Amino acid sequence: MTATVTSTSAQPALAGITFPDGFVWGAATASYQIEGAAREDGRGESIWDTFSREPGRVYRGHTGDVACDHYHRYVDDVALMADLGLASYRFSIAWPRIQPDGTGPVNVKGLDFYDRLTDELLGKGIDPVVTLYHWDLPQTLEDLGGWANRLTAEAFGEYAQIVYGRLGDRVGTWTTLNEPWCSAYLGYSSGRHAPGKQDPAATFAAVHHLLLGHGLAARALRSAGARSVSITLNPSAVFPVDPDNAADREAVRIIDGLSNRVFFDPLLKGQYPADMLAHMSRFTDLSYIQDGDLATINAPIDVLGVNFYMPSYVSAKPGSPAAPDQPGSEGIAFRAPNGPVTDMNWPIEPSGLTRLLKRIHDDYPGTPMLITENGAAYPEGPGADGEVHDTRRIEYLDGHLRACHDALAAGVDLRGYFVWSLMDNFEWAEGYAKRFGIVHVDYATQERRLKDSAKWYREVIRRNGIAEPGESEG
Repeated sequence: MTATVTSTSAQPALAGITFPDGFVWGAATASYQIEGAAREDGRGESIWDTFSREPGRVYRGHTGDVACDHYHRYVDDVALMADLGLASYRFSIAWPRIQPDGTGPVNVKGLDFYDRLTDELLGKGIDPVVTLYHWDLPQTLEDLGGWANRLTAEAFGEYAQIVYGRLGDRVGTWTTLNEPWCSAYLGYSSGRHAPGKQDPAATFAAVHHLLLGHGLAARALRSAGARSVSITLNPSAVFPVDPDNAADREAVRIIDGLSNRVFFDPLLKGQYPADMLAHMSRFTDLSYIQDGDLATINAPIDVLGVNFYMPSYVSAKPGSPAAPDQPGSEGIAFRAPNGPVTDMNWPIEPSGLTRLLKRIHDDYPGTPMLITENGAAYPEGPGADGEVHDTRRIEYLDGHLRACHDALAAGVDLRGYFVWSLMDNFEWAEGYAKRFGIVHVDYATQERRLKDSAKWYREVIRRNGIAEPGESEG
C-alpha cells in the first residue's frame, strides 16, 4: 500500500516544511471511546456508563459498551499503527478497569490488558504514552461527590501509584489528566458531559480537586521513578471581536481566566490568579483550598500537553446570560463562526494555534509542549471505489501542522504532535455521529479502513514534514 493521496486537491499548494530531528509523531485515543468490553473482566461502572443510559444525554442513546472493540482487537490496531509509522501512541487507562469502585481492591485482569497492550506497542517499536484519566470516573466515586469531593483527588493519587507499579518499567511518559476544563465545566456546570451536573459551586470545587489530583498523582509517579510526568490541558485561544474595544478586552480577561489561567497559574506558578479567586468566590467559599494544596499542584512537570481544535472570539454584550459552561460569564457573547467549519461546527483557524503556543511560551517560559490532540470531524465514508477521500481533514491537518512549524520557528519548545484521533470512535455526547478518525471504523462489522488522511499522515511521518507541491509521494 502506498502513501499516495488519490485526490489532487488534498495537497494544498504551499511550500514544503521539515520538522526538527526527534520530533515525535503520534496518534491519540481514549479508553471509553474505543475499548468496549464494558462489563468484561471485572471492569466497574464509570460515570459515562451511567450518563449514556440516561434518556436524552447522548445522541440516539449511543453508549461505549462496544465502541471500537479495541479491548479485543488491540493486536490488529497496533499493527495498523505500525503500518502508519507512528513513533508514539497516546492512550488512556480506564480507572474502573483497575479499581472498579475507584478505591480498594485492584482488578488484576484490568492491569493485564494494559500490560499486553504496552508490550504489543513496544514490540512494534511504538512508544506508549499513558493518560491516567480521560473522563471515565468510577461511578462509586461520583456517588460520593465525584471531583467536587477531595476524596476523589486522594484516590486518584493512589490509583496512579497502582498503574505505575505495573507499567512503569516500560512507559516513559505519564500524563495525569486529560482536559480538566471539560471534566469540571462540562461535567458539573453545563451538564453536557458526565456526570451531567449543573452546579457552579461544584464546578469550581472540581477544578481545584482535579488540579490537586494531578499534583498527588505527579508526586506518586515521581517518587516511584517516573521519567516524564505531564498533564494535558485544552487551553482556549480566546481573542476579542474588537481588539480596540475595552469592553471586549475585559470579556477576554474573564473567559481567559476561566479557561486558561485558573489551570495554568496553579500548575506552573503555584498560585491562583487573584481575579479568578474573586470570581470563584461568587459561587463558593473556597474552603476546599487547604494549606499546602498549591505546593502539591505546582509539582514540576516535564512536558505540557496541549489539545487544540479552534479559537474563540468574544465580545461584551450587556444583558446576555452566562454561557452554561462558563459560570459567571454573563454579559459576554461568543461570536458564531464566520468562515469554514468542521462537522462539529467548529471554526477552522490554524493561526490560532500558533498564537496560543506563543502565548504559553511567553507567559510560562521554560515549558516544553506536545500537541496531544488536534484533528477534525468530517462525515466522509467509503466511496464507490471503497476508499475514504477525506480531503477536508487533510487540509485541516496540513494547516495546523504548518501552524506548529510557525510556532517552532518563533522559538516555542514544541516536541511532538498527536493527531486526534487514530480511529473513528464514541464521541461523547455526540455518540457515533461524529467521525474524527484518520482510520474509518464500520461500527457494524468493526472493519478498519485507512482514510486518505491516514495515508497522507503516514507520508508526513516518513518525511518528518510536508512535501513540496507536486513532489513524488511514495
